[in-house]
Amino acid sequence: MKSAALLLLATVVMLPVGAEAGCADAAGPGVEWRRCMLGGEDLRGVSLAGADLRNALFNRADLSGADLSGARVDGAKFLSAELTGVRMDGAQLRRADFTNAVLDEASLVGADLRNARLYDAKLRRADLTRAIMDRADLLRADLSGATWIDGVTVCAEGSIGRCVAGSAPAAELDDGT
Repeated sequence: MKSAALLLLATVVMLPVGAEAGCADAAGPGVEWRRCMLGGEDLRGVSLAGADLRNALFNRADLSGADLSGARVDGAKFLSAELTGVRMDGAQLRRADFTNAVLDEASLVGADLRNARLYDAKLRRADLTRAIMDRADLLRADLSGATWIDGVTVCAEGSIGRCVAGSAPAAELDDGT
């Protein structure tokens, strides 16, 4: 009996972390890919709105133009991922890691980026209006042309690691001609 219990315990301990029930599910709104390993996947333009992606791995994945609005993405890793034009409005991104990720023209309106790591990330022309950035790591992050959390300030070209106020928003620059 004792050896059977040890065998059962060893089997449970050796199960892979990514063996969640939903990891093989097709991409779609509300999908549950919690702790799934999706590195290198082509997820361009897919809707993952409202999905549970907590602690998932998207390293080197392509999510260009994808919609992750309202998704739970806490603790997920997007190392060197392509996220150009991604929509993450209202997403929970606490402790997410975007090291070396490209988030050019991304929409992060109202996203919760507390304790997120954006080291060396590219956020050129991204919209960070109302994003919560408490303790977010922006070391070497390129914020050139990004709309800052106040929704008014546009970061100057060459804003690396912090938003340096640059030009007025495009609507204010229109001279009517």
